[in-house]
Amino acid sequence: MIHLYGIPNCDTVKKARKWLDTNGIEYAFHDYKKEGADPAKLAAWIDAHGVDVVLNRRGTTFRKLSDAEKADIDAAKAVILLEQHPSMIKRPVVEHPGGILVGFKEGEWESAL
Repeated sequence: MIHLYGIPNCDTVKKARKWLDTNGIEYAFHDYKKEGADPAKLAAWIDAHGVDVVLNRRGTTFRKLSDAEKADIDAAKAVILLEQHPSMIKRPVVEHPGGILVGFKEGEWESAL
């Protein structure tokens, strides 16, 4: 089973969900806003792809953090920040039998799914 993690009103998540639907790929959707972010999953995603891929530094939530919060972000600190502020997780994240995808890149998804 494929698990798609994101926020329903995010444009990229909408594109990803449409792509999955168009390609007939079934998935379970996890809404961070309603269900939160699991620290163990966050740590696994960061282990697989790195902090710079999983943490979205371009969004308004990240920009609103204090300078101290933004400084020296390693994997452990990233997990704490992302659990507290799930809107800073790069979206969407897909867990599938072959691994983890972060962000929506159609070509990458076609190859993996």
